[in-house]
Amino acid sequence: MAARIVLRADRPERLDRFLARALPEHSRSRLAEWIEQGRVLVEGAPRKPSFRLAEGMEVRLDPLEERPAHDLAPVDRPLDVVYEDDSLLVVNKPRGMATHPAPSLREPSLVNVLLARCASLSGGTAPYRPGIVHRLDKDTTGLLVVAKTDRCHRILADQIADKTAERRYLAWVRGEPPGESLRIEGPIGRDPRNRTRMAVVPTGKPAATHVRVLLRQEGRTLVACRLETGRTHQIRVHLASLGCPVLGDAVYGGRSAGLPLQLHAGFLGLRHPDRGWMEWLCPPPADFLCCESVKPDWLTE
Repeated sequence: MAARIVLRADRPERLDRFLARALPEHSRSRLAEWIEQGRVLVEGAPRKPSFRLAEGMEVRLDPLEERPAHDLAPVDRPLDVVYEDDSLLVVNKPRGMATHPAPSLREPSLVNVLLARCASLSGGTAPYRPGIVHRLDKDTTGLLVVAKTDRCHRILADQIADKTAERRYLAWVRGEPPGESLRIEGPIGRDPRNRTRMAVVPTGKPAATHVRVLLRQEGRTLVACRLETGRTHQIRVHLASLGCPVLGDAVYGGRSAGLPLQLHAGFLGLRHPDRGWMEWLCPPPADFLCCESVKPDWLTE
């Protein structure tokens, strides 16, 4: 059972709207489910979503731990391993594979495949994320590091947190970003108009992305992106905020008929716990636009 959450209404408002505002980390559908299950109590009693709160009322929430729909059964599938030793491995994640199990996921994730391959993985940040130090979106391809030991996990996670690890991406975007090099800075949080999306919002977490133009073609641009922070959907949200959504991104305005998400994690650099600084480059997949002419070493410049 997750920790009990106790809130106090700060103004007259519907219960469901208050919870969505007070708990932006949870989706509206999940909050509505908790209300329906009677696990949201107002002054000690269950209420309907439309119940109107008065200022000062106590709202208590007893959420259950989220449990992924897909279990942690090992799944034997091919995996493109770029590097491996006793401490970690670096994989080239394919398109269409989630990094770890989630409540909405029905197919095996990268974690399931790793469990079939590795004798041991770090404990991770949650029981369903063994080994996972950072993640890639389901339809983003490219390099991802996995920790085999808890010591390695701590060292790598610290590098992600203090921004000494390098993660760089290739992306085809619609339109043309202003200038040849820019830094996009904007806090990212849940989109108040659509809780399944992220957006640049004043109440979000600080986020910064460095963008460099590599190639301009009619109506589209190839850019290199370097993460300064690592928020959910950060590159996709920041580029969309410029009016240049990633091509193939149906969520943030880059939908193109038959074109998959044009976002590839092509460069990863980090300090190995025992071997010092290491770097890896990975070419984009065959369904990446102009993949035969895109040079991964553009990301090292």
